[in-house]
Amino acid sequence: MLDVETSPVPNDLEAFWLPFTPNRHFKREPRLIARAEGLHYITPDGRRILDSSAGLWCCNLGHAHPAVMEAIREQTKRLDFAPTFQFAHTGAFELASRLRELFPGDLDYAFFTNSGSESVDTALKIALCYQRAIGQGTRTRLIGRERGYHGVGFGGISVGGIANNRKFFGTLLTGVDHLPHTLDLEHNAFSRGQPKWGAHLADALERIVELHDPSTIAAVIVEPVAGSIGVYPPPVGYLERLREITAKHGILLIFDEVITAYGRLGTGSAAEYFGVQPDLVTTAKGLTAGTMPMGAVMVRRHVYEAIVEASTAPDWGIELFHGYTYSAHPMSTAAALATLETYRRERVFENAAALAPHFEERLHALRDCPNVIDIRNIGLMGAVQLAPRPGAPGARAYEAMCRGFFEHDIMLRITGDTIALSPPLVCTREDIDEMTGRLRAILEKID
Repeated sequence: MLDVETSPVPNDLEAFWLPFTPNRHFKREPRLIARAEGLHYITPDGRRILDSSAGLWCCNLGHAHPAVMEAIREQTKRLDFAPTFQFAHTGAFELASRLRELFPGDLDYAFFTNSGSESVDTALKIALCYQRAIGQGTRTRLIGRERGYHGVGFGGISVGGIANNRKFFGTLLTGVDHLPHTLDLEHNAFSRGQPKWGAHLADALERIVELHDPSTIAAVIVEPVAGSIGVYPPPVGYLERLREITAKHGILLIFDEVITAYGRLGTGSAAEYFGVQPDLVTTAKGLTAGTMPMGAVMVRRHVYEAIVEASTAPDWGIELFHGYTYSAHPMSTAAALATLETYRRERVFENAAALAPHFEERLHALRDCPNVIDIRNIGLMGAVQLAPRPGAPGARAYEAMCRGFFEHDIMLRITGDTIALSPPLVCTREDIDEMTGRLRAILEKID
């Protein structure tokens, strides 16, 4: 209860339930952050922690970039909030226009969200709405991929393929099927960039189509590079084959680029990097470089026109019954515009592309470290996979993360027994050397 008599409560660790975190252990040995600047987090006691994961794949400009911080500060003086249901502010249109120019082909329309999870659920709903709008209302089935991560909404975990994200939450959405994942250490271990083996795995989509009939399938959603599971670059030819099959059967192809969009591969999007044109692209994270919550779904012209321009609703009728209170929030919009301009002015994508070969070399140099069973990379994304301890999967990488924070002043992101690196795109060769050097020191201590 809040009233004038309420006094401040003491700060402790109990009340905050941390997401995707072993809360019991964390609250015994907390890894706390007080502020950040450049490529470092700073702890309450003043230690500088090197950020090897761009926060959570999002802080592409490092931390507290002055141009973005100033844009947010200035926006607070002009407009704190404006609804985008039946009204709008000018910044939202400016940002949508900037994104239209960034994404390839006719991905010309932006629907704004607040996160990657919301972007995924939005894209799935747009896909279903599109099929209905063109008279294909029987197309309700959605196809994801094993080990895929598409956020934590019910749509996202239904098409996602990570067991722990699914098994606790009931039956999820019906009418969902999954492609096989593309990681095969027998054929692809220690591949540099795209593995040569595995394009044929896309042909599993033909079997799924044969099983269910194309008249029942609305969309296929995949991460062009599976990120959260531990960086699975697509095999050479795999995405092209998916595009071929989906186009043949009238199925929409959705690229989940929450991680890969905005420079992670050295280009504006994975669609641009791989030269494959999806029908929808989900984005978030790098859109504001982690400074404010925001996402966007980029939509091809024919999808938008089928739902909006060809609508049979009267002029005052809504075409798509979907949206969020904070869609295109003015603060987030200002942050995104400043971020995109900083990417352009400082040639951040070009820096990432130039650093990628050095990142690859330094990452694969860790092959001789104890317990390393695979290393994968593409762009400025990389993963070092460790052999699990017998009976304790995940424990080895968890120890590496804790040792990294407390003993080596580096933040590491882990998933199972895989350590994922995704440095800020403004890093240097020396920063990459420092990150991989500290990681080597950690790995050599772990049994």
